[in-house]
Amino acid sequence: MDRAQKQQLADSLHQEFADNVCVVVTHQSGMTVAEVTQLRRQMIGAGARFRVTKNRLAKRALEGTSFAGLAPLFSGPTAIAYSRDPVAAAKAAVEYANRNNKFTIIGGGLNGQLLDEAGVKALATLPSLDELRGKIIGLINAPATKIAGLLQAPGGQLARLLAAHAEKAGGSEEGGDA
Repeated sequence: MDRAQKQQLADSLHQEFADNVCVVVTHQSGMTVAEVTQLRRQMIGAGARFRVTKNRLAKRALEGTSFAGLAPLFSGPTAIAYSRDPVAAAKAAVEYANRNNKFTIIGGGLNGQLLDEAGVKALATLPSLDELRGKIIGLINAPATKIAGLLQAPGGQLARLLAAHAEKAGGSEEGGDA
């Protein structure tokens, strides 16, 4: 890889660090291509990305970002998981690490705040933005649904009452004429 390619890779990585909210630094030693492919698919499914990094380029890319404090974590067979969702990368990484002992979490960062391994695991237990949005919408919609049901109930009861009276009155008139 020549100098221009390295600079382009560092710039690309710098942009990823700048654009994302959550970064998880991992070690992945001895993983097969199939395992890494499966991990990438799982990350994409969760709304995150996974990338194997060159440590020197990653350290250079970290400079000037809110994740600059992660630089000491980049040693050995390092890879990163990152996402715009505050918990997607952490959740996917922890889930995969629990199933595969070749993949370990070293640390990470959330909006510039550094996290150790325990912090990343704690972050992974939180609901994602989509889950929180769904709960909020459910809470907002629940009272409206109940109100609509309550408002419709008296009208429905009145309609049934009138129908019953009409049926009764119609039956008594027919019976009276015969």
